[in-house]
Amino acid sequence: MKLSLGPLLYYWSREDILAFYEAAAGWPVDSVYLGETVCSRRHTLRLPDWFDLADRLAAAGKEVVLSSQALIESESDLKALRKIARNEKYLVEANDFGAVRLLAEQGVPFVAGPTLNAYNPDTLALLRDLGAVRWVPPVEMPAKMLQAMPVPEGMETEFFAYGRLPLAFSARCFTARHYNLQKDDCQFKCLDHPDGLTLRTREGEAFLTMNGIQTQSARVYSLAHRLDELAEAGVGRLRLSPQSQRMAQVVTVFRELIEGRLPPAEAPARLARLMPGEPCDGYWLGQAGLDYQPERAAFGRSGVPAANVRGQEAAPTPR
Repeated sequence: MKLSLGPLLYYWSREDILAFYEAAAGWPVDSVYLGETVCSRRHTLRLPDWFDLADRLAAAGKEVVLSSQALIESESDLKALRKIARNEKYLVEANDFGAVRLLAEQGVPFVAGPTLNAYNPDTLALLRDLGAVRWVPPVEMPAKMLQAMPVPEGMETEFFAYGRLPLAFSARCFTARHYNLQKDDCQFKCLDHPDGLTLRTREGEAFLTMNGIQTQSARVYSLAHRLDELAEAGVGRLRLSPQSQRMAQVVTVFRELIEGRLPPAEAPARLARLMPGEPCDGYWLGQAGLDYQPERAAFGRSGVPAANVRGQEAAPTPR
């Protein structure tokens, strides 16, 4: 099983982004996804900078994939998309069907991103016919649905296995709204929230995370303790979503799991100390997304003992 470092979903300073990927060049990941996928107003790195980073990471032995923006809103967004699609060096992750069309017209292979919402065999077969060589299922897809999906021959499955779940996009910027600012005059407030802005209920419980025009889960999705289930469902590559702190340690945990140097039962406790929020794995089980039941198996077998989740605590009761 291979590891991918997914596209950066947050807005960081130029210095922080460059330092992050300089470090990532030495991490034990097989693929690195690069590019702005959330908001075109995020300009600390321009498209030529992403291409330059791609060259550096490729020289370090990484497979580089250029990710397209999920919500195209302007002619300038479309212009950038065309440049990404026409690059002749790197694989492209298509995150909207405009990107799929551009890539298919050129007859070049691509990765079908999670925002294409391929939930059924007909959609997946169509994407394969258009040139997709890899697909990333929607993050809400449960294990049993994934296992039952007939994946076309020669098409690899990559699954979102760690990070705050990207749930939805909107033309409206929620972070700007939080500060009573207009979207076009947001003052780049996302820079103040390197792992997103947590939204809480009146009772003080973390509910969602605002990331500009993107809505994320407040909890951190982790399937580290479910590598056997992922393999049984046909997953060949795991996607780890970047976070601002302790990402190298997160990668190390997953690499040790893949190589058999870390027992799956120990993964939840190891990762709990590295996460920017509480864990969840509900979608994989076909339950509410915020549920966390590491002791429950997706395919009817015993999973990680509840006592190992935090080293001493039992798993929280599902809501």
